Amino acid sequence: MFQGLLQQFETAPLPPNDEAMTSSQFLTELHRFAFYDDLEAALRVEGLDIQTCTAQRQIHKILEHLLTSRGLNYANLPKALIKFHRYAAGYCRTPLQEHMVDAAEHTLDRDNVVRVHFTISAGYEVEVNNAIEEMQERYKATGIQYRITLSHQHASTDTIAVDTDNRPFRDRHHRLLFRPGGHGALLENLQAIQADIVHLNNIDNVVHGRLKDDTYTYKRALGGYLVTLQDQIFTHLRRLAAGQVSSWQIERIFTFAKENLLLSIPKDILGRSISEQSKFLFAKLNRPLRVCGVVKNLGEPGGGPFWTESAEGDLSLQIVERAQVDTSAERQRAILNASTHFNPVDVVCGMRDYQGRPFELEAFRDQDTYFISHKTHEGRPLKALELPGLWNGAMARWNTVFVEVPLSTFNPVKTVFDLLRPEHQP
Repeated sequence: MFQGLLQQFETAPLPPNDEAMTSSQFLTELHRFAFYDDLEAALRVEGLDIQTCTAQRQIHKILEHLLTSRGLNYANLPKALIKFHRYAAGYCRTPLQEHMVDAAEHTLDRDNVVRVHFTISAGYEVEVNNAIEEMQERYKATGIQYRITLSHQHASTDTIAVDTDNRPFRDRHHRLLFRPGGHGALLENLQAIQADIVHLNNIDNVVHGRLKDDTYTYKRALGGYLVTLQDQIFTHLRRLAAGQVSSWQIERIFTFAKENLLLSIPKDILGRSISEQSKFLFAKLNRPLRVCGVVKNLGEPGGGPFWTESAEGDLSLQIVERAQVDTSAERQRAILNASTHFNPVDVVCGMRDYQGRPFELEAFRDQDTYFISHKTHEGRPLKALELPGLWNGAMARWNTVFVEVPLSTFNPVKTVFDLLRPEHQP
């Protein structure tokens, strides 16, 4: 999130009138960030005035107190704990708190309980719990009860990084660098939740409170559509399991599978016995289900919905990341460039089967979808091996439905300057 500013901070202080565009824009817009007051206080501790530092273009001094442990330590703080949005009377919210607000609107149950799970960085439990307690206190008068659970991405899933020449990457202290294995490592965390239905979101895709109505409407719609599809799937599965299907019912289930789930049906299966067709349909339908919101593709980095073909020749709907595509191949590059929609990670997951038992999610992962991503560390480029992505290869054998949602529901913060967009301003 602060990569550009961090690179400038780690170089020698820039002479006056020679600031890079990034730092110049940052100083000009500094007062608009929700963390401005905290940065001002951090500078004041050392007898520095933020307005004087800004006027004198003391970018290095300001970045030192923003990015390092001398001040707010934002370069090392999880994005969940960075102040994104300013409200009245100096009140600000982090994305973690915005997700708690959102959850209270679309997952509140009949007992007035809201259940939220966060995967967090190890070592920040105290700060995370403090942020959670602040929101719980604010909601106490409403009678809403939060049930918050936390987990970490397990260190055992980390992979060694390499430099651009494929040599083991060493940090400034000459230590080998191991990186988290990507969001696919969180499949185990998702399994452990043992929930019926899970709304899956990126921590940074939140919007200021004044613009949340579309978010609430479409999260409810995605969840409602998943439950509708589940009811139909479970009805079909119960009939198939009981062997109570006639030829016209089999035909009806095939039609549902093709039209509602867009499942690929081999032509040869249609000529087989009802028993064989029943077994085929049962295996196809008795899987985790996900309904994925997608938005029009406006060039944001990330994956999107595509038809894919497995090694066995089966077609299926998948979310595919750019890093998984061979862009050196003209045909693959053309397909990628022609894509119309983008995956904002707005996914509703059906986690249990028709008998109410939790699916073993590992059984539906495609182990051959590891991929190489390009990252940076301490301002230097590196290559990282990532596990099959949580909403990519880790869900490759789920049943998948894509639903277009409006762009107003997609407001990611990938760099600090995204916070200057109207969607994140008061």
